[in-house]
Amino acid sequence: MSTLLVIAKEPRPGRVKTRLTPPFTPREAALLAEAALADTLRTVAATPARRRVLVLDGTPGPWLPPGFDVVPQCAGGLDERLAAAFAGCEEPTLLIGMDTPQVTPALLTVDFADCDAYFGPAEDGGFWALGLAVPDPELLRGVAMSTPITGAVQRDRLTAAGLRVRDLPRLRDVDTASDAEAVAALAPQGRFAAELARVRAVSRR
Repeated sequence: MSTLLVIAKEPRPGRVKTRLTPPFTPREAALLAEAALADTLRTVAATPARRRVLVLDGTPGPWLPPGFDVVPQCAGGLDERLAAAFAGCEEPTLLIGMDTPQVTPALLTVDFADCDAYFGPAEDGGFWALGLAVPDPELLRGVAMSTPITGAVQRDRLTAAGLRVRDLPRLRDVDTASDAEAVAALAPQGRFAAELARVRAVSRR
């Protein structure tokens, strides 16, 4: 892999994981978001790549490991921000978000030798990963994000462009409290699972 992109928001209360409140407070939701982001970045850091980039809305914090370039997200909708992230790349690139802390280096180690794109569907109808052998921002612009058919529309956009698409495993994003429980169970040794257990314990006091 040449470039790995992570698109993320700074984990600040009230700005991230708002669908986790309730049952969690805005501060707890931000702590869970930070843990998910930290796990994701640690996995990306352990994945072979020539370049690792955090495309960030906000300011880096102590959760950012060494070895990452940090670039700001552009203005506009999510499709524009994803497109701009790819526009900054000139080599095979895989982009992921911060909502799947269960990812592993094996999942992110992709080879474009016999395909033009990788597509990682999410259980909520979106997608958790998108890889392009030749980054083309126009493949993303105009795709309506955060809908139950976003993933299907985005994948159709790839095939309509004549690209050979290889699918990655379907993963579950952390959006709701039930998502958080399910994802933590898939990666029980991660920081996200530990943070979820901690905030659950605090709420029971």
